[in-house]
Amino acid sequence: MLPKYHIFLGFLFSLILYLVFPFIGFLGFFIIFFSSFLIDIDHYIYYIFKKKDLNLKNAYKYFFEKRKKYISSTKPVKEMSNPAMYFLHGIEILLVLFLLGIFVNKLFLFIFIGFLFHLFLDILEQIYYGFRITKVSLIYDFINFKS
Repeated sequence: MLPKYHIFLGFLFSLILYLVFPFIGFLGFFIIFFSSFLIDIDHYIYYIFKKKDLNLKNAYKYFFEKRKKYISSTKPVKEMSNPAMYFLHGIEILLVLFLLGIFVNKLFLFIFIGFLFHLFLDILEQIYYGFRITKVSLIYDFINFKS
């Protein structure tokens, strides 16, 4: 999903949560909102290592073109996957954040909620475009879809 949609929908989601559960406060609202799209920092980190380029605009163009290619491609989805590269996009990080939120500090629960919402949107898009939806575990992808 394009960043502008993650930002817009993340804002709406955070606002609704804040209105329904005002006890989360402004801090909870902002953490949920920012984590709902800043999770994609792992895409930028991947781009930096792959292309040896720090330019954020170039990274955006790279992923925009890659997304366009995937959507219009007739290749099997398995061939189009990029397993274990986006280290924040998996159930493992959600589990870590949830446990940190329970045992360390509740602020991690707000990050967990933002990440969970982001991944939910990603899964909806994967279903819409017919991509595999098993890409929810970094470990599963790394073991089964090594390049």
